Amino acid sequence: MTAIERSRTVAVIGAGTMGQGIAQVALLAGHRVLVYDIDASLAADGVAFVQDRLDRMAARGRLDRAEAEEALGRIAAAGTLADLAEASLVIEAVVENATVKQALFGALEEVVSPDALLATNTSSLSVTELAAGLAHPGRFLGLHFFNPAPLLPLVEVVSGFATDPAAAERAYRTVLGWGKTPVRCADTPGFIVNRIARPFYAEAFAVYEEQGADPATIDAVLRECGGFKMGPFSLTDLIGQDVNEAVTRSVWESFHRSPKFTPSLAQRRLVQSGRLGRKSGHGWFPYGPDAVLPEPHTAAPQEAPSKVTVVGDLGPAADLAPMLEEAGIAVTTTGHGGPYIQLPGEGQLVLADGKTSVEFSDVVYFDLALDYRGATRIALSASEDTSERTLAEAVGLFQKLGKKVSVIGDVPGMIVARTVAMLIDLTADAVARGAARPEDIDTAMRLGVNYPLGPWEWHARLGRDWAYDLLHHLDERCPGGRYAPSLALFRLGYAADGEDGADGGDGAEETG
Repeated sequence: MTAIERSRTVAVIGAGTMGQGIAQVALLAGHRVLVYDIDASLAADGVAFVQDRLDRMAARGRLDRAEAEEALGRIAAAGTLADLAEASLVIEAVVENATVKQALFGALEEVVSPDALLATNTSSLSVTELAAGLAHPGRFLGLHFFNPAPLLPLVEVVSGFATDPAAAERAYRTVLGWGKTPVRCADTPGFIVNRIARPFYAEAFAVYEEQGADPATIDAVLRECGGFKMGPFSLTDLIGQDVNEAVTRSVWESFHRSPKFTPSLAQRRLVQSGRLGRKSGHGWFPYGPDAVLPEPHTAAPQEAPSKVTVVGDLGPAADLAPMLEEAGIAVTTTGHGGPYIQLPGEGQLVLADGKTSVEFSDVVYFDLALDYRGATRIALSASEDTSERTLAEAVGLFQKLGKKVSVIGDVPGMIVARTVAMLIDLTADAVARGAARPEDIDTAMRLGVNYPLGPWEWHARLGRDWAYDLLHHLDERCPGGRYAPSLALFRLGYAADGEDGADGGDGAEETG
């Protein structure tokens, strides 16, 4: 199945910001573009805006002047739906209202040719539901562009229950030919990005609600330790708390109020108070000319221990042993027991595993890092029973490695670790249910929300049992189903055991 030829017309319905962006993308790909809006003046304004943008791009040398001039003659406003009869692809970007969209596509079917593709840019509505009343639902699909469409490469190509695979393939190849990075996904709530991304916000808000750390500290840990470009508190302030919460609530409702997607009460209160983020002047943080942003908690300097013992295999934190030696700390290693770092005062430093410090006599947990060498901040977690000496030694040890240290409450799974584990779990479940392929999910999360690694890449790096074990421990301490590992994640570990020739233990006997 080939892409739609450049000589064919593409129509965009809805002349708002997203519609303008999609029109620009199709225009620069070489198509004739028609822009329609129920308000004819908005369609004309949208065309003028795109033309002005191309002029400015040419003036700045970002677009060849001759190419710009040629493109300017290929875009026009359509006065009526009937003017779209020649379109081979129609992309809708109107208000997120199912009734409005269904009526629009019903009218379009009376206008366009039988082989024309019809696409919705919806980010939250069911593609299957929107196509339900169509005479030819096989040619209907979702093309979810991300804003701003001319700049962001990702496009989710969404197949509804009745979408013809050939139609989805043609749309995929067309978008690919436009210079975008399309990913295929089924019509599931939130598609890929809005479904998989929920824990990035939810776990941060949960740590805050548990009084584990303040928003500035949580953001700093996810940025400086986890490698994320923005923290969830700053990001939702940018998006708009009302917008972000509405997406979370929509996904939650669509999944029959699954505890995996439960919205945050703290965020609900923020929305109810009118603190919507940057657009209202205050969200999680204050904004405006006189606003002072809070600083993350950073521990005071402590003396580093002169020697430690690394017990067992530190797994994802294995880089710490050579880093400590390079920093001048004497390191003894033993392969038995652990894994943990034994401190001189007999306390232990343990990588976050979903358990709590209070369960042990003298343990400090440290958070997962994207790259322990590159991380500039590390979070530590201790309980009231942890000795002052052990906590001081743990703080000093990471400070000796050149890291800022944030000490948070005794939160199981800490911040980065529980977030990454939940991202992996939702990905495993989505893959098992046929929502998308692992590589498409990784691509979507890296390009759509700028994650440092896709969840499947994290899973490959951390090991087949890491996320399952951490979530299992979290579920024991925070029952209710939110952290219960999915069956898909459970199966991943057993499948890998089989590949390695393991016998499957008790599970094999039970199935016999």
